[in-house]
Amino acid sequence: MPYTIAHLSDVHIPPLPPLSPGDWFSKRALGLFSWHRKWKAEHRVHILVALQRSLDALAPDHICITGDLTFTTHPGEVAQATRWLQSLGSTESISLVPGNHDAYVPGALEQACEAWAPWMTGDGGGQQQFPYLHRRGGVDIIGLSSGIPLRLPMTVGRIGSVQLEALRSLLAGLEGSDRPCVVLIHHPPQEGAARHGKELLDREALRSVLGDYAVDLVLHGHLHRPVRATLQGQRGTIEVLGASSASALGDRYAPAHYHLLEFDRDGGQTTIALRHVRYDRASDTFVPGEREVLTCATEPH
Repeated sequence: MPYTIAHLSDVHIPPLPPLSPGDWFSKRALGLFSWHRKWKAEHRVHILVALQRSLDALAPDHICITGDLTFTTHPGEVAQATRWLQSLGSTESISLVPGNHDAYVPGALEQACEAWAPWMTGDGGGQQQFPYLHRRGGVDIIGLSSGIPLRLPMTVGRIGSVQLEALRSLLAGLEGSDRPCVVLIHHPPQEGAARHGKELLDREALRSVLGDYAVDLVLHGHLHRPVRATLQGQRGTIEVLGASSASALGDRYAPAHYHLLEFDRDGGQTTIALRHVRYDRASDTFVPGEREVLTCATEPH
């Protein structure tokens, strides 16, 4: 039986709570203004209800979420996101990484990581840190954090040298495995995907690390539209897939969408197949597309 993973991103769970008096002197005030001016009409609760129905029907074995559960990382939003994660399934069935909106102001990312630690702590427990490793159903899932707090209205990301070195050590420890390896990150690692002011600042360094090891798939968000690219890795092609927002109506960006990935082992080889699952406004449902076998496939070394 194939092992299936649903990849969601940029959930921006509505609605936003009211700000406390101190928040009006921070970047959160700009975020709240932006939300009410243009984004609250785009990110809809009823789409998340339809998303839950779709996930219940397709019943993936695991769910990967590549960040931006919140809009301003307000404590009320973090608590709301925690309840939403709990509604999706067990902590063992979800792998999460934060996005730039989950690090909206200084100190917010630490609070979010503490609240969401059950979904982004590596196997074996211990302290929550990035990168982490989840080994699920014959698939290795590595989570990275690229969200950084910024005072200016920019949405760049950075992994940092400490996390990159830890990633290199983690991937080196998986050398020789025939298990497919999936890396989760919010910002896209490929060149040219995000315009200036929205890009991953150390994407070249990340690509250098990924290219030295047996990585098969990178899943990201941030762009609010489905994108696909490739990188070169030790096994050959590394497929890079970006998901749209999981709650978007489709007036400003692409309609809500997620990836459904099938990992199927046949003899000594694992193939990875993809289906796009897109929100249809007319029926208020998510509709799965055709199954496509990706170019990447793993086999023993």
